[in-house]
Amino acid sequence: MKDTYEVPSMMTKEDVTMMILSAKKQAGLTWEGIAASIGMSPVFTHSAAMGMNAFPMDKAEALVTALGLPQEAASVLNEPPTKVWEQAVPTDPCIYRFYEIVGVYGPTLKALIEEKFGTGIMSAIDFDMSVTRVEHPKGDRVKLEMSGKFLGYNSW
Repeated sequence: MKDTYEVPSMMTKEDVTMMILSAKKQAGLTWEGIAASIGMSPVFTHSAAMGMNAFPMDKAEALVTALGLPQEAASVLNEPPTKVWEQAVPTDPCIYRFYEIVGVYGPTLKALIEEKFGTGIMSAIDFDMSVTRVEHPKGDRVKLEMSGKFLGYNSW
């Protein structure tokens, strides 16, 4: 009887993310270019590539083909995500500014949403987002547009 056995190698979302980032860097690609090649938005493409969303199988297969990844990666990209992120205040300056915006303007946005729609939330599942560059005399601007389905709270 053997004392040891080989465990089949299982690819994780983290493994696939590292493969995607490596292939992107080696090929000199942009997220806009990758997204265009598979027919998806850059925001969703990046989020799903980072493991925070699941690609539909046809898009996962297209991404795997576009980046020359192993076919097994497509099924991993299609798996539902477990959305976990560091809960401490972020230290990356760009990400910290988003944290600061939510801290400063979150209550304002909540109040204005409730005035316009009633008590509820904006969905982050039925959701679109885009990032554009806007020229401005005082320095170019980052324009973020978010659109999420309104979900009213159920009352019992």
